[in-house]
Amino acid sequence: MSLVSFSRRGVLAAGTALALMLGAASVAQAQTPPGVLIVGQIAEPKSLDPAAVTAVNDFRILMNVYDGLVRYKDGTLEVEPALASDWTISDDGTEYTFTLREGVTFHDGSAFDAEAVKFNFDRMLDESHPFHDTGPFPLAFFFSAVENVEVVDPLTVKFTLNAPYAPFLSNLAYPTGLIVSPAAVEAGGADFGRNPSGTGPFKFAEWRSNEAVVIEANPDYWDGAPELQAVVFRPITDANTRTAEMLAGGIDLMVEVPPVALSEFESEQYSVFEQAGPHVWFLILNAKEGPFADKLVRQAANYAINKEALVNNVLEGTAEVAAGPTPPAFAWAYNPDLEPYPYDPDKAKELLAEAGAEGASLTFYVTEGGSGMLDPIAMGTAMQADLEAVGFDVTIETYEWNTFLGEVNPGLEGKADMAEMAWMTNDPDTLPFLALRTDAWPDKGGFNSGYYSNPKVDELLEAARVATDQEERAALYKEMQVIVQEDAPWVFVANWKQNAVTSDRVENFSLQPSFFLLLDDVVKN
Repeated sequence: MSLVSFSRRGVLAAGTALALMLGAASVAQAQTPPGVLIVGQIAEPKSLDPAAVTAVNDFRILMNVYDGLVRYKDGTLEVEPALASDWTISDDGTEYTFTLREGVTFHDGSAFDAEAVKFNFDRMLDESHPFHDTGPFPLAFFFSAVENVEVVDPLTVKFTLNAPYAPFLSNLAYPTGLIVSPAAVEAGGADFGRNPSGTGPFKFAEWRSNEAVVIEANPDYWDGAPELQAVVFRPITDANTRTAEMLAGGIDLMVEVPPVALSEFESEQYSVFEQAGPHVWFLILNAKEGPFADKLVRQAANYAINKEALVNNVLEGTAEVAAGPTPPAFAWAYNPDLEPYPYDPDKAKELLAEAGAEGASLTFYVTEGGSGMLDPIAMGTAMQADLEAVGFDVTIETYEWNTFLGEVNPGLEGKADMAEMAWMTNDPDTLPFLALRTDAWPDKGGFNSGYYSNPKVDELLEAARVATDQEERAALYKEMQVIVQEDAPWVFVANWKQNAVTSDRVENFSLQPSFFLLLDDVVKN
């Protein structure tokens, strides 16, 4: 029996188990196949092309299929060698020369070499590249400093940057820096994201839309064959259904457990994991048009929402109130002097009166479930109530995750006044550079969906990118945080601790501060 059909049987068994559990008072827990890990994901992936996606939901699959030149060391955000065995950096910080591992092949049998590395970055960055049309590549911003990628010899590749760029190595370890097979891109074209090929510990086997993505062990993996035979990623968008499947034994690993459900897994049958990381949960406010074009109204929204109540009552204490755009997990760059906006509905009403915005109507985009946004509907409903209590008139529109991204990422202009969002990032540069700069407005290719603009913030972010001294970078980020908090382009809601639960048949699992799932050492009995 093939692993793919074996995995399909596991999926069918899971569905049967859930039906039995819902229809009977007591049933034996389902038995998913040994050696095959069934993962309950929050949504269908958008694509399996790492250069084409932005969501952690997709990254959790991709990090098991592909490798980058470098990767994050287990349990940290420190960079260590991966497909590159080592590297050198020029004295001026503008040239990175990587020595590649010998004997590595892609899953399709083609060779990994310097030409493959050049192909990957040229595909993203060079509009004249013959396969640039396999995009779009929404996070190509990560490598905007790359001026040229040169093949020195088959196992040596050199990146020349237009200026020193402090986050470069960290960005190479992020999923956007994962290396895909040029041969597979050439064969698949725009459909490559449905037929991926990398060098990672697992090989793509099958994608059944809205049912499962199946990957199977790569026995020839350069860093040692994985312990599992296969992994099945199942999209289960409803958190209650995901919880029921986990309790029924239909899945072995569940990510983003609803806080209210955590108590259901307090037994020897399960292990619950928590891991703090660089996460920000926020509301994008449309600063270009409508009520939130006025800073006073944006500040009023920050005072109106009871974030302590959200964290304690909706998120059950699994998060902390956010003070600004930089998460405290980046301890060296975080500004500890910032205090979160307090809950002060009277202050909110005062600001609304000053702005002449009492009774303003707001359209609020909420997602059914998405990367890093636990209980987004419950959170959205609670925030709607808080905003209405100070005089706003709020209408919620709810969307499935990928549909939601399709509405929000192109910008809120002409559509909505506010939208939920969460980011998990690898460097304090990432989120503000991609979502707060003027040059990151959606029509310029970024994720500044609320069209916030402040020239001083732009200046600070540009300076921080090229600063090679960490203390200098930290000072620039801390100053940026003060300005952004005052301007209030977002409602700063929470910094979440990610969580997951596994059955007692799963061993050697751990969560990563990167928020990725790394499954090559996991054992399933």
